[in-house]
Amino acid sequence: MSVQDLAGFSRVTLSSTVPLSYSFEKKPSALVISVETKVSLRVQQAAFKSELVKSVGWSRGKDEYAFSIELRRKGFSFEHKSRANPFELMIDLKPAEEPEETAAPIQAAVRAAAGEVPAPSTAFPPAVRPTGAEETKKFRTIVIDPGHGGLETGAKGKFGALEKDVTLAISLKLKDIIEKNLVFRVFLTRDKDTDVSLENRSALANNHKAELFISVHANGSVRKNARGSETYFLSLNSTDEESRRLAYMENTSGLLEGQIEQENQDDVKLILWDLAQSAYLKQSSLLAENIQVGLNELLGTRDRGVKQAPFKVLTGVACPAVLVEIAFISNPEEEKELGSEQFQNNVARAIYLSLIEYFKSYS
Repeated sequence: MSVQDLAGFSRVTLSSTVPLSYSFEKKPSALVISVETKVSLRVQQAAFKSELVKSVGWSRGKDEYAFSIELRRKGFSFEHKSRANPFELMIDLKPAEEPEETAAPIQAAVRAAAGEVPAPSTAFPPAVRPTGAEETKKFRTIVIDPGHGGLETGAKGKFGALEKDVTLAISLKLKDIIEKNLVFRVFLTRDKDTDVSLENRSALANNHKAELFISVHANGSVRKNARGSETYFLSLNSTDEESRRLAYMENTSGLLEGQIEQENQDDVKLILWDLAQSAYLKQSSLLAENIQVGLNELLGTRDRGVKQAPFKVLTGVACPAVLVEIAFISNPEEEKELGSEQFQNNVARAIYLSLIEYFKSYS
């Protein structure tokens, strides 16, 4: 998929090596394309900047894919045309004559400057907010990535707890805490039980111009006594053999992902170092350290340390990015904790407090 701004409209192009049957559903600020196919598609989305198109996402259902084009304003019209051999669907989107303003970041900054932002909840300490235009811009958006989802359940506990459910519950709580106490926007890569590809998770972060990316997971191990928290940032080389295996499992667990073919390794390395994380290793390391300390202090979990591994979900993210393994869902004791509302709230609180410490380093 690609997005291109042309004179007076934006064009979204969906190309495929196989013919596709499609239909449209128009919403106030989005266009949903439903594609019926029994063939597993490997979706690739090019990075883009557009005045009209805010983001492009997709999810998979039974014999169907849904592509959602989110726009920056309400009110639009669209036209489409397609061709075969090879299949290509071109959708031209035009804004309404009087588009509604949606400059959320600017409005947030104005409200903050005017003192109109609600006071932080008494359940949390006042946040250290960036001051000045540069700092406000610096930490404008945070993207939280609830690991797995949909058909991809992730790790499973002895008593039936699923990683995909735990990560979503914690991520929703973390989003709520941040938005109530910090003057930053928060986006989730998924807010329900749906499939989202690893590539699309990082693309969403880049489309929203994220300043921080936090991927939330629950660990799994064949050793039932394995326990504790660990936080990762990106590296082509793993800290240890266990980290390498964990990264391999996360990278290949999705039904749509498959294994990374050997001939594509150079392309992956190019994305890793030239387009994304090489410029943010120091910040990612600091963010990982703060989160790891926060989890250890507030949760009392075993400190498994900060580690590095080649997690695919982090490779395309153009900002400081970490992957947090909260606890071991394969450990019966920690599985029970992960399913506890109180423990989930404590995890969200620990990460929130860690973000405050991270922000202090740049204030």
